[in-house]
Amino acid sequence: MKIETTALSGVLVVRPRIFHDERGFFLESWNQKAFDQAVGRKVRFVQDNHSRSRRGVLRGLHYQVAPAAQGKLVTVMSGKIFDVAVDLRSGSPTSGQWFGEELCGDQRSSLWIPEGFAHGFVVLSDEADVLYKTTEFYSPENERCIRWDDNDLDIEWPLSGMTPLVSAKDAAGISFKVAMASRKL
Repeated sequence: MKIETTALSGVLVVRPRIFHDERGFFLESWNQKAFDQAVGRKVRFVQDNHSRSRRGVLRGLHYQVAPAAQGKLVTVMSGKIFDVAVDLRSGSPTSGQWFGEELCGDQRSSLWIPEGFAHGFVVLSDEADVLYKTTEFYSPENERCIRWDDNDLDIEWPLSGMTPLVSAKDAAGISFKVAMASRKL
C-alpha cells in the first residue's frame, strides 16, 4: 500500500496497489505491519462499522472524547464520498483546520483519521457503502457532534446545489468554538 501524508499531521491517505487482469483485480486490503509503520505506532482496531447512504446524505462531524476517543480508518467499498477530518487537538498548529478527500469504491483508498479529529462525509454518488475500522468501541456517553456547516470551520463541501440530508442529531451539533471550549477532546 502507498501511504500519503496530508496537511493535517497524523491524517493519512492509504492507497492500495491494485493488480488488474482479464479475471478482475487483486489487492491487499489490509496490512497491519505496513499501517503501524506508516502511523508510527501500533494501532489496534476493535470495531468495524458499515453504512450505506444515498446521494446528498451528509454524516458528521462526529468524534468521541476520552476515555473513548476513536481513531477511524474509512474506506469506500462502492460509490463515492467526500470525506473530511477536522483537527480538534488543543495546541495543534492545525487546530480548527480540515482536510477533505474524495474516496471511491473503484480505488479502494482509505482515510486514516486519528484520535483528536472529528469526521464526516457527504455522498456524491447515487449510493455509497462506507466501512469504518475504529480503535475504540462506540460510546454514546462520549460521542459528540460538531455542526457540518460551522462557519468557523468553513468546510468546502462539494454539494453542487444539493441540500444535504442530515440526521436530527447531526443538525443539532455544537459549534467548533463550543467543542474547543469544553476541552474534552
